[in-house]
Amino acid sequence: MLENTAQIIGLSLQQLANSLAIEVPANQLKAKGWVGELMEARLGATASSRPEPDFQNIGVELKTLPLDLHGKPKESTYVSTVPLRDNIGQTWEQSVVKLKLNRVLWVPVEADPSIVLSQRRIGKSFIWSPNQKEENDLRADWQELIDMITMGELHKINARQGKYLQIRPKAANAKALSRTTLQTGESGLTLPRGFYLRPAFTRMLLDQYLS
Repeated sequence: MLENTAQIIGLSLQQLANSLAIEVPANQLKAKGWVGELMEARLGATASSRPEPDFQNIGVELKTLPLDLHGKPKESTYVSTVPLRDNIGQTWEQSVVKLKLNRVLWVPVEADPSIVLSQRRIGKSFIWSPNQKEENDLRADWQELIDMITMGELHKINARQGKYLQIRPKAANAKALSRTTLQTGESGLTLPRGFYLRPAFTRMLLDQYLS
């Protein structure tokens, strides 16, 4: 797999898109996931939006890592949708978050707004699996957040909670609502949420693998 990513190091997104006969959007305002989709097309990811690793046959998740001009992660990294109902008894080992983060292919890509989308370059990729400390930290964050949802305390969760794993609203607009359990125990509607890795975590990985 790293042999395939080695072939695209240093290429611009325009060059990679040309090789696949894919049109580069004028900007990402209406094509936020386009870079990830481009990488999936080039590297042969198969899972699409299913709750399993992108490369199903080898259990590897693909994540692009947008970097600023200083080579630091520019934003949080989406992991998976947060289950808002039926979480009683769910464990870290059974979670989609653990499944997605067992083994990840990270593909750094320039993402500073000063660089036109088509001219942004692809960096050196690396494959990561969490060590024991990283997994313990992620498990603790996940457990705290899931416990709050199970107790009907979704409304108390904000982006400041979680050392490395956080929950944030995922929907683009207020019309996309999901069912959840309210503090009263009754069912209600709320915005969908997503699990995200903080930039501090992915920066730590970059320092570890590409320093």
